[in-house]
Amino acid sequence: MTIETVRAICRSLPAVSEDLKWGSDLCFLVAKKMFVVVNLEPPHQIAFKCTPEMFGELIERPGIIPAPYMARNMWVMEETLGATLARDELEGLVRASYDLVVAKLPRSKQPGAAQSNRSRGTASTRSVKTTSKPPRGTSTQSNAAKPRTSARLTTSTRSRRARQR
Repeated sequence: MTIETVRAICRSLPAVSEDLKWGSDLCFLVAKKMFVVVNLEPPHQIAFKCTPEMFGELIERPGIIPAPYMARNMWVMEETLGATLARDELEGLVRASYDLVVAKLPRSKQPGAAQSNRSRGTASTRSVKTTSKPPRGTSTQSNAAKPRTSARLTTSTRSRRARQR
């Protein structure tokens, strides 16, 4: 497997861009969020996001380790590109990584969101959420929850204090 093969797999997905980060890492992004990283220096390594279940299964295989700095986010790394994962398996894992990242994006940034609004002929509008407010002078707190101050003493409190004197 080559870097060009990985590039072809990643670029076949909607709204994918690529960027060179940290000097020698080719990152594939959707809406500026990474879903695959390939090291350009030999031996080429590939890292991608996966589900917690797949993470556990993949790191048990020889040649696949938790991705440095990204394992807490469920990223795994194949230590040598093509040594452990076959093309069809890698293609499915890359697609799953892409889907995980897209699922976390706001609807407006998901691929196809802008096109679906245009095809309906409507502009994207924000829905306004209204809440009913209590009338002026009333409070949402119950009287028991209100702190008492010396200026607002009840009759029974005044009489108790008078008896204590």
